[in-house]
Amino acid sequence: MRPMVATDLAARFRAVRDRTVKLCAPLTAEDHVVQPMPDASPTKWHLAHTTWFFEALVLGGKVFDPAFEFLFNSYYEAVGPRSPRAQRGMLTRPPLDRVHAYRREVDHRVGNALAEGTLDELALGRLELGLHHEQQHQELILTDAKYVLGTQPMKLPYRTDLARPALGQAEPLRWRSYGGGVVQIGVPATSTGFAFDNERPRHDVIVAPFELATRPVTSGEVAAFVEDGGYREPRFWLSDGWHAAQTGGWVAPLYWNEDGSFYDLAGVRTIDPVETACHLSYYEADAIARWLGGRLPTEYEWEVAAGTSSDRGHFADADRLHPGCAGGSDDGGLRQLFGDVWEWTASSYSPYPGFRPLAGVLGEYNGKFMSGQQVLRGGSCFTPRGHVRPTYRNFFQPAARWQMTGLRIAKDA
Repeated sequence: MRPMVATDLAARFRAVRDRTVKLCAPLTAEDHVVQPMPDASPTKWHLAHTTWFFEALVLGGKVFDPAFEFLFNSYYEAVGPRSPRAQRGMLTRPPLDRVHAYRREVDHRVGNALAEGTLDELALGRLELGLHHEQQHQELILTDAKYVLGTQPMKLPYRTDLARPALGQAEPLRWRSYGGGVVQIGVPATSTGFAFDNERPRHDVIVAPFELATRPVTSGEVAAFVEDGGYREPRFWLSDGWHAAQTGGWVAPLYWNEDGSFYDLAGVRTIDPVETACHLSYYEADAIARWLGGRLPTEYEWEVAAGTSSDRGHFADADRLHPGCAGGSDDGGLRQLFGDVWEWTASSYSPYPGFRPLAGVLGEYNGKFMSGQQVLRGGSCFTPRGHVRPTYRNFFQPAARWQMTGLRIAKDA
């Protein structure tokens, strides 16, 4: 490996690892352990699991603690048995300080391996994947910590110094038209940048002419849906969505209160109608899109609209950690296509034609989840800048609400 490449990789490794620790710093030791629902992992587990990834799948050899493979393996069947996901909040041991000691030890070993050039090409590829994997967990740390704090009676803030400037007016809902035809989707074979296996191979799809809203849906528009009885009217909902809303007692988006306030990481405040709406499940997004007279775009339509740019909108680096006004940055006539909120699409998460998972244990990273999930695009205000790209395919189950998810509506041309 060339010295400059090793230096760059080592610097990025340190930056990513340091950012994870910084994100956890506002939380108490008690906050690190709580798991209020099976889908939200404790912060301590995120800290240890991302470290386990580098120890087990990049370094190999000696281990910090033999028990950690069982405790902090996530879903890699080929590695061996693991602690059940729903019971991660019961892991009072190891204590938090030992997890941080684990991180320091593995960071030291990775740093030495990079400096000495002892990692082969396979290990370096896994190290690159591990950095993007940890950035995914940085976002999960924020969403999971928000669920921990926002579902407690006191609804205490994660931080009190987050920027909350006064916002202007949301842009009117406008449309941009796109012609139909055969288009190419996915990462080009000639691309030298990082991409996950689920973004490949590049392939042709047929897209009919369509129109896409120039901005995402606002909290004000969602509030109007609530006021119009949208959560009580089954005709807007998919059958599974209506069942989820009824059994879950949904009457408004997650974190909204009856008095017109809501919780974000800065605490409880009044709902701002011009902000981009967030914490909506796929089912809610689909119902709201129908109520507004549109539909959710397919992931292919979204990618066509995205073009090649991916650096607009509010990302986690802005230190706002909440979506901004609907209609901020401009990307060829589209606002906030990247950042602010992950945008639900109408596409189920399935393999592209010719998809090949990664070799070995990492073949479990994406491919085995291609069932019962919906694709999201664009990143959010919890996503590190530079982590997403136009071809990036995120995915969650359609009833998931605790992620930073929203919607942009489309319609047939």
